[in-house]
Order: sequence, then C-alpha cells, then structure tokens
Amino acid sequence: MAEKQRKGSLLSFRPDIKVLDATLRDGGLCNNFAFSDEFACALYAMNIAAGVDYMEMGYKASKALFDPEKLGKYKFCDEQDLRKIVGENRTEMKLSVMADVGRTDFKKDIVAKKESVIDMVRVACYINEIPAAIQMIEHCKKLGYETCANVMAVSKARDAEIADALDMLGRSPVDVIYLVDSYGSLYPEQVAKLTLQYLEAGEKYKKSIGVHAHNNQQLAFGNTIEAASWGASYLDATVNGMGRGAGNCSSELLLGFLKNPKFHIEPVLRFISEYMLPLKAQGVVWGYDVAYLLTGRLNMHPSSAIQFVREKREDYAAFHGELLERD
Repeated sequence: MAEKQRKGSLLSFRPDIKVLDATLRDGGLCNNFAFSDEFACALYAMNIAAGVDYMEMGYKASKALFDPEKLGKYKFCDEQDLRKIVGENRTEMKLSVMADVGRTDFKKDIVAKKESVIDMVRVACYINEIPAAIQMIEHCKKLGYETCANVMAVSKARDAEIADALDMLGRSPVDVIYLVDSYGSLYPEQVAKLTLQYLEAGEKYKKSIGVHAHNNQQLAFGNTIEAASWGASYLDATVNGMGRGAGNCSSELLLGFLKNPKFHIEPVLRFISEYMLPLKAQGVVWGYDVAYLLTGRLNMHPSSAIQFVREKREDYAAFHGELLERD
C-alpha cells in the first residue's frame, strides 16, 4: 500500500463529506421503532435545518419474518407511511433505508425508485453473505437507487477475508462501502488501518467509503473522525447517540466538529431538549455503560450486555468473569 497522508487537518473544509442520520433506524432498535409521527416529522425538519445529507428512515424488513403488530412502522418503511412524514421530500436532503441480507423480501418490498421517496438502499450483511448482498445491490441499482454495502462485524474477520470482500464489492455496482464497527471494539489505530484498506479498494474501483461506529468504548466519535481524517466521506451519526446498546456517534458531536458551514448544531440541540430527553424520561434506554465496555473490549456481540443493562445489574466484575468464560 502506498504511503497515505491524512486528508486535510482538523481545521479543513471537506466538501466530499456526507453526514447520514440513522436515528430512526439504529435508534429504533431501542424502542421497537415505536416513534410517533410527531417525533419523525420533527427529526426530518431538524435534519434539513442542520444540513444533514441523508436521513435513514428505518429498515425494509420482511413482514413474513417480523410482526408489524409488535414493531413500529420504521421497521418496514412502507411508502405511504414515509410520505406521511416527508411528502415528496422536495429538499436537498436524500432519504435512505437499510435492507438486511436474509431479512428483506427485496424483490417484493423494494419498489422502483421512480415510485419511491427513497434515494438510497443500504444493504447490511456479514462478511460470509457478500454474494447475497451483491445480488441485492444489483437489483436495487437496476431499480434506480444509490446503494451502500454495510459489512458488519469486520473486527471478527481475517485480513484476507476483508480483502476478498472489498474486491468483490469493488467489482459490483455498489456506490459506497461502509466500515462498520459492529461491536464497538476497534481503536483509532485499527480504524485508520482498515480505512486505508477500504480506501485503496475505493480508489481502485471508484467507490466512496463510509464509517458506522458504535460507542461501547466511548470511541464512536473519535473513530468516526479518525476514518474521516484519512478520507472516509460518508459518516453515520444519531441524535444524542441513540442506537442499540451503547449507541452511535452523536450527531451533535459530529456536526459541531465538521467545518462545512452548511452544518448547524443548534437544530440538533433543540431537538435533544424537546424530544430526546423526554424519550429517556419515558424509559427508553441507550448509551454507554460499563457492560458495553466489557463486550466491546472482548470483541463480542453486545446482546449479553444489553440483557445485563435490562436486568439493572451492577455486578460488573462478575459479568466480566462470565464473558471471559464464554470467550
């Protein structure tokens, strides 16, 4: 790999950077996607006012696999439900949905772009599911969408597997390839190394590179701007860091850091006061906890930490011992 330089400094203006708000999607994992229309409308208005480039409206999940009676509308993103919030979306901000490999009836549920307010489909997969992800990406590109590949849990993958995955995705019609720290286990030095590997493939195949970080070790923001400093240009964030378990890079941190004058932090701060704090007061739980530190540090799925927090346990040393026995 040729010697790479950081792309600018902390004071640099980067016109190539795109911010994607994933609050309804990743945040929906905290409350079964039970956001009110008022919340979604206010979040949509906030993102427009803040200068956000993409707003992710949720998942395109199969109703044969997930019960619409138990999950809110943003798990499924039916067209009529989205239009209640965004109308025809006659704004500069684009809209996205996430489609999980194996959990989306993509040939049935994803309509042609000309019939949808959605602009981008982000296909999420594990590294062993790349061929299936490429099939979905090809289908969505033919329908007229921008596409992303979000390859999850790369902290568990071997270097050769990542190289093969990047080569396969590079040869596909995908537009953006995302580095995803699913378990919140990566440190900035590791993020830098991976970002450079992704960028090398991106430059070879003319793909953009994105980053989606989790906050298990309170590094979601740090890892996001580390990836950006090397050239990642699609940056995910959620308001107040809302997301499953430890959550994500906080929009207020990211927008407060970026130097593009089109980004504004004040709408986000108002939204936190008016909508996020009431959500927490209602008992919706997300954010850093020592339990998430422990699963992140051990590069483990956060499900056991989520259960620990749900049970309101405080015996962190005992929990650490339990994790070590499983590892």
